[in-house]
Amino acid sequence: MDLSSATPSDRPYRGARALVIGGSIGGLTTALVLRDIGFEVDVYERTATPLHGRGSGIVLQPDTLRWFEERSSTDPAGLKTCTDWVQYLDRDNRIIAHEQRRWEYTSWGTFYRALLDDFGTEHYHLGAYASGFDDDGDAVTVRFADGRVENAELVVFADGINSAARPHFDADAEPSYAGYVGWRGTVPLGELSLETRLLMSDAITYSVVPNSHITLYPIPGEEGVDAADQLMNYVWYRNVAAGPELTELLTGVNGFVGAVSLHPGQVQERFVQELRAAAAAMLAPAAAEVVLATTEPYLQVVLDVRSRRMALGRTALVGDAACSARPHAAAGTAKAAADAWSLRDALLAADGDISGALAAWEPAQLELSRSLLARVTEMGDRSQFHNTWVPGDPSLRFGLYGPGILHPENRQPQPAAS
Repeated sequence: MDLSSATPSDRPYRGARALVIGGSIGGLTTALVLRDIGFEVDVYERTATPLHGRGSGIVLQPDTLRWFEERSSTDPAGLKTCTDWVQYLDRDNRIIAHEQRRWEYTSWGTFYRALLDDFGTEHYHLGAYASGFDDDGDAVTVRFADGRVENAELVVFADGINSAARPHFDADAEPSYAGYVGWRGTVPLGELSLETRLLMSDAITYSVVPNSHITLYPIPGEEGVDAADQLMNYVWYRNVAAGPELTELLTGVNGFVGAVSLHPGQVQERFVQELRAAAAAMLAPAAAEVVLATTEPYLQVVLDVRSRRMALGRTALVGDAACSARPHAAAGTAKAAADAWSLRDALLAADGDISGALAAWEPAQLELSRSLLARVTEMGDRSQFHNTWVPGDPSLRFGLYGPGILHPENRQPQPAAS
């Protein structure tokens, strides 16, 4: 159904209620597309304070940007930066691989705020932890830790990698450590040397070293997308042994161990100093300059998890709650958005049969999760353990549906997972 000129009375689920558990980018995208076809939607976010992305960059793929391209009055040009090249640098800052390929980027906070502006805050609830649910076939009852109980015809869990709902779908789906962490940070472009700005401001840049690589690209700053406001964003993948070494690294200055990340300002200074020394010794000088200029680098643990179910009756898992894939295909937010848009399409085709829509929706999304996770696992292993990440190799391109493949209609068959 084409909703580009639809009125509320045209929307087939008008009067039905949907709950979205998780208020991050995937949850908000889901809420917006469900409301667009008539559902009365409430979003419940467990965090008690407004979310922020700490400056993290996002590579924009069409599924991610689709809401703003098709349904929003917000101009997407105000949400993104772009580059025209992909390049690899050697230890002397020489370009050793160069491909003309346009990519667009945003910052987590910029994109989240734009989605929330479109959804509004009236039905966006903070500090609401969904601790359990029941589905009686006609409706779903969700219980919250604060004693609240809510009922709806459809409930979508977009509650992230540590989803409390996932065990209901697949009790065996637990996050597993990939063997490395991603160090992250941002630096205002204006604080970098002219040489580095000229080299990196129109490219996504890689520096590949033994058992590691770093990726850098410019993203919007807090003040906007103009060159004067942009930040250079990076993620540097570094191996850390599971066990005491990882636990010590994840022990913040407050004495608490981060389960999946440490926020800016929480990483112990001795680890920050080691990071900077390693950057100076190992990376291309331009990449090292960015790391050295980062005031408060932070880190995320690289984890894998995939549920073998995404639909049960009137409930569904989307995004990282269903499958959290390593970032090497730059497809995490794109996968969450693809889950949401395909769910919308299945609901439109189901003539009001919500359970039937979810059952029809599930197989393709499970296959997309499987193929994406298999691909990024191979990419990560090539970089971090096998040293077979070859600069310029086209099989290493970004893409949700395969190397360089951004649209479902161009999807290619994927190799079976080993």
